[in-house]
Amino acid sequence: MKKLAIGCAVAVLVVLSPRSEARPPAAATVLLAASLRPVLQMGIASWYGPELQGSPTANGEPFDMNGLTAAHRELPIGTRVRVTNLLNRRTVTLRINDRGPSIPGRLIDISMAAASKLGFLRSGLAMVQIEVVGHPILKRQNVVIDSPAAMPAAF
Repeated sequence: MKKLAIGCAVAVLVVLSPRSEARPPAAATVLLAASLRPVLQMGIASWYGPELQGSPTANGEPFDMNGLTAAHRELPIGTRVRVTNLLNRRTVTLRINDRGPSIPGRLIDISMAAASKLGFLRSGLAMVQIEVVGHPILKRQNVVIDSPAAMPAAF
């Protein structure tokens, strides 16, 4: 009888105890929120094409010079960026799938097809603005972002 009473008391304590939710550490939330803020950068873009066609990119897929992809040193793989040629105001949306550029002073390397759409295939270099328009973390959570202003600043 004593064991039954103790067992019932333990069951009541478990049922009545406050439930806690597992929450990420505050520091992790702040870092994640900071990484989701809109990113706007300006710098020199270059393009690469036939010499690297088919070579593996940082995410493992073969490079396709006719695809709309880019290499960036810092943005997460899978990030979508709107690249604007500041000379002619042409824009194109690209997916980051590689790391680079390896040449100091350059901000982004883009595919040959993207350079053609931006109008600097012949010159090889252009001053561009890069704006993050899609983030891989939000894509996994099925969050759609139409503009950087719609991105959450914190959770």
